Amino acid sequence: MPKVRYKTMKLKEGTLRTIAQAIKILEAYDAKGYKLTLRQLYYQFVGHDLFPDDRRWRWTGSRWVKDPDGTKNADPNYKWLGTAIDSGRLCGLIDWSYIEDRTRNLEARTHFEQPDEVIEAAFHSYRIDRWARQDVRPEVWIEKEALSGIFERVCRKWDVPLFACRGYTSQSEMWSASQRLHLYRNKGQQPIILHFGDHDPSGIDMTRDIQDRMGVFKLPMEVQRLALNMDQIEQYRPPPNPAKSTDARFRSYRAAFGNESWELDALEPEVMVALVEKAISEFRDDDIWHEDVDREIEERALLDTTHRHWDDVSYYLEQHLQNFTKRYQRELRESRGYKHEVGDDDA
Repeated sequence: MPKVRYKTMKLKEGTLRTIAQAIKILEAYDAKGYKLTLRQLYYQFVGHDLFPDDRRWRWTGSRWVKDPDGTKNADPNYKWLGTAIDSGRLCGLIDWSYIEDRTRNLEARTHFEQPDEVIEAAFHSYRIDRWARQDVRPEVWIEKEALSGIFERVCRKWDVPLFACRGYTSQSEMWSASQRLHLYRNKGQQPIILHFGDHDPSGIDMTRDIQDRMGVFKLPMEVQRLALNMDQIEQYRPPPNPAKSTDARFRSYRAAFGNESWELDALEPEVMVALVEKAISEFRDDDIWHEDVDREIEERALLDTTHRHWDDVSYYLEQHLQNFTKRYQRELRESRGYKHEVGDDDA
């Protein structure tokens, strides 16, 4: 939705400057078709050194304290930016649609006013399984649901399932995934998981955890960690964070990588999308892919024709399938617990 003012507040000059900088970033990403989370916007501020110089911090091991020689990549700055963005949105300065929260969503039924709307919806949503005839079955797994908005578009484009693990994957979800991937294996396909996670003690270990637990469920398979890896950190230079010393895996992590960690959110969306597309292109047989795309276009055209000529289709059904329709309506009512109404035709 557009900018809407819900409150009138007197904002400080520094807050207004921060809001203006945020708007510039958000508009640029919106023009590319991306909606950022607050965390991603925060890393844009860190990466472009947009926080004021007096907002430098040092982690003491238990809390953040102001330090002129410290870092701007600190939790107090994330919270401070969040407060500024909230104020900017409420005051009508920032478009409400520019920032998304992927962790909270409304669940509701879809409704239609006319039967032909269902056919139209089927036309827009109808897709065949473009990987059904391929030798490999890729899935993209990401550590954080907050990044789903970045990955959804590329995964939808290439018909690849996307799974947000939300940290370490639960045993129930891991078992369900193993059963799904077993079905692919039984059909002669090789399942593969493309994993994206933070470069920190737990984020690194999650890739190993997925691999090991798939083995427990009798599914030895490849889990490729596409990001975040050290070579990407060296190439793109995302801002570091202190690695959590309270993490049980901190000691082995520090021995391999030192005391710093890096979040996946800090990578540019285009980088993550490119990683997915490159990996998928290596698995895909393009000749088979294009054959299936052509078939899908033909079948969607049939649904579109049905929708556009719904009056003729419904007239045919009413004339030739009248008894069947009435019987179906009665059975549907009864299956849902509705009482048989007086005057209903039992034909």
